[in-house]
Amino acid sequence: MKQPPIRQPLIVGLGRSGAGLHLRALRTALDRSPDAWRGPVVAVDPRPGERAPVPDGVTVTPSLEEARELLPPDRAVVHVCTPPAGRSAVLAELCGAGYRDLIVEKPLAADAGELAAVTELRARHALRLAVVAHWPASALAGQLRDLIESGGLGRLLRVDVTQHKPRFARSLGADDGHPTAFDVELPHSLGLVLSLAGPAEPTGARLTDLRIGGTVRPGLGSALLELRHASGVRTRLFSDLTSPVRERRALFAFERGTAVAHFAASDADDHVQLVVDGRREVFRDDALAAFLLGAYTRFAGVPADDPSWEEDFALHADAVRLLDAAKRRCAEETVEGRYEEAPRVAVH
Repeated sequence: MKQPPIRQPLIVGLGRSGAGLHLRALRTALDRSPDAWRGPVVAVDPRPGERAPVPDGVTVTPSLEEARELLPPDRAVVHVCTPPAGRSAVLAELCGAGYRDLIVEKPLAADAGELAAVTELRARHALRLAVVAHWPASALAGQLRDLIESGGLGRLLRVDVTQHKPRFARSLGADDGHPTAFDVELPHSLGLVLSLAGPAEPTGARLTDLRIGGTVRPGLGSALLELRHASGVRTRLFSDLTSPVRERRALFAFERGTAVAHFAASDADDHVQLVVDGRREVFRDDALAAFLLGAYTRFAGVPADDPSWEEDFALHADAVRLLDAAKRRCAEETVEGRYEEAPRVAVH
């Protein structure tokens, strides 16, 4: 039986995600599995180096047309590392050029309208589309999943996730395609809790502005999303982009104990921690590299009509739906005068 060709990465967008996270994780994946993909990496960016340094060994082209001459669709896995706003237009261009195997940065879309357009493109072009979901693919999530499924601590009752980081420079700079605090950190944890606790409906949402002196950036202060899962689990996701410290922590409350998962706070260190009823374990967990390795393995052997592609897409579409509902709820409260402002940050 003829083996499928080893795939080659095509990165669209050399910003923070593409030039930093994806390239680093691709190289780590190749160290783990030398046949995971072949190089060189081709990238599309009209202004390379403007947002992040371009690493060595990357062939950069200013247009998709030129990239296609170097890397045709039958050999490529495309990493879509552009912001969520306008995602459907980028995917439409890729589909028009013949590309069908796509790894898309989360969230899948910025709102329900964009999601509908992406869903139509996926169906019309029979795309194999993997949304970046490295928290659910992490070893840490695997241990949490085992705790839940084993029942050793009883039934899962509640999940509280804290995702804080200072993001002043990017939020105060030019529009980077992340319109609210719901679009920055929460897609990580929302995908995690949906994969662990099942489908959910929103029960509460809050969004605050970023205010520094007389400068205001609407919706880029903090975001709160509260959920009720069909399983009965209650979830609270909170992200503060004005926090003085970084923290990515998820507390899982069971009937007979608790588990606290500390995800890597940044790409500077890939160690994570899990504390189960006071017993602490620290281990390495490069979740993005693991996710990419798994995605390339699926592209090599799982056909487009396999149900697993539809199941994965449905989970991430549900995440977009929940985030969109939260944003709309907050927008309605703004109109009605119930919008809560973030504390003013003094600059000295």
